[in-house]
Amino acid sequence: MAESLNFTGRWSLKGMTAVVTGGTRGIGHAIVEELAGFGVTVHTCSRNQEELDQCLREWKNKGFDVTGSICDLFHRDQREKLMETVSSIFHGKLNILVNNAAKGMIKDAVDYTPEDISSIMSTNFESVFHLCQLAYPLFKASEYGSIVSISSNSSVVAIPSLSVYEASKGAVNQITKNLACEWAKDNIRVNAVSPGLIRTSL
Repeated sequence: MAESLNFTGRWSLKGMTAVVTGGTRGIGHAIVEELAGFGVTVHTCSRNQEELDQCLREWKNKGFDVTGSICDLFHRDQREKLMETVSSIFHGKLNILVNNAAKGMIKDAVDYTPEDISSIMSTNFESVFHLCQLAYPLFKASEYGSIVSISSNSSVVAIPSLSVYEASKGAVNQITKNLACEWAKDNIRVNAVSPGLIRTSL
């Protein structure tokens, strides 16, 4: 846990600001604590108010500077509201965006419905691209930006019954390359991390 680590004498991110989507569980929760442990002021989001409130209380007790708000990344208007909140809290500037939240679904390829496909692609890919677009002017204002999107090793291998999830993560990989190329001139770094299966809630 971040609270047990000794950061004395190590590099610091104090003064930086970050948004981490889906920060109340699993990988996202660990990312929030790691960034906060390095001195970053973090804003995260969740679809569950009770879960978010519990995490915020725990982080406050640990001395972490973390705020949070409710957001279902499937909905475009909620993504826009999230980034409006972030802009207000961080005074129109942002340093780090971690696209972590995702939706998984296990079905045989022939059983996916149009609604399934829309839900997965909107949450896992469209929201990533849209949040990057919304964060762009905030990065420009801070004169520095770093985007890290959580992809998956399943984006480059075939795993039965995960076809749409894998496609969504493959799209994340490609847009990462495109944005890294296009926004390098603006001092914005764009990367994706592709973990394997991790025993945690999604």
